[in-house]
Amino acid sequence: MQILSPRRRVDILRDVMESKKKGNPYVITFCGVNGVGKSTNLAKICFWLLDNGHRVLVSACDTFRAGAVEQLRTHQRSLAAMHKPENEEDPPRVVLYEKGYGKDAASIAMDSVRYAKEAGFDVVLVDTAGRMQDNEPLMRALAKLIKVNAPDLVLFVGEALVGNEAVDQLKKFNRALADHSHEQNPRLIDGILLTKFDTIDDKVGAAISMTYTTGQPIVFVGTGQTYTDLRSLNPKAVVNALLKA
Repeated sequence: MQILSPRRRVDILRDVMESKKKGNPYVITFCGVNGVGKSTNLAKICFWLLDNGHRVLVSACDTFRAGAVEQLRTHQRSLAAMHKPENEEDPPRVVLYEKGYGKDAASIAMDSVRYAKEAGFDVVLVDTAGRMQDNEPLMRALAKLIKVNAPDLVLFVGEALVGNEAVDQLKKFNRALADHSHEQNPRLIDGILLTKFDTIDDKVGAAISMTYTTGQPIVFVGTGQTYTDLRSLNPKAVVNALLKA
C-alpha cells in the first residue's frame, strides 16, 4: 500500500477554489503519446468539473492532428447540452477556445488563459497534440508550452493496457521536458491519468510502477467510454486485483 502513496497529493477541487480566490483560472495541461484518449478523458474531467459547479474553458492546442479541434467541439457541445446555465441570460458553462490548425500551441494556450481570466472561467483545460516521447520537435514544443504558460497541473495521460511501457513513456516524457526546458529546475509531469483501467488484469502493476518510479500521483483512472467513467485511484482495489492475478 505504501508504494501506491505518491510524494505529492493533488486535490484539484481545492486548488481550483484557491485560484478562484486569487482571481485566476486554474489551468490543467494534458499531454501523452498518440492515441491514448487525451481528448476523451479531458472531456470526462470537464464533465466532473461542471458537475462540481465550475465554468470551464477548453483550449484547443492540438494544432497538429487533423480533426482534433472538431473532436473537442463535439465534446463541448455535448457537455454544454448536459450542463446548461440556470438562467438564460447567464453565460455558458463550458466554451471551446480554438484558433484552428498550424498555429503556435504555446501562444494559443496563453491567449486562452488570458481570455478565461477576463471572462470569469474557473478552469482552463489545455489539450495538446499526441506525440511520441522521442519526437524531438514536438517534445520541444510541449516544453515551450509548459514553460511559458506555467500551468497549475500537468497531467500525463497513459494507457493501463500497455503495462510497463507506459512507465517508460512517462520517464522519457519527463526527461525530454527537462532537456528542452533549458532550466535548472524544469517543470515536469505533476500527475497521471491512467486510461482503460477497467480492461486490465495483471497489468494493473503499471499503476504501481508509475507512482513508485516517479513519485507522482495517479489523479484519475478512466474506466469506460462515458463521461462519468472516471474514478480516483483506490489503492485497496489495485492490491486486490494484483492478489487475484
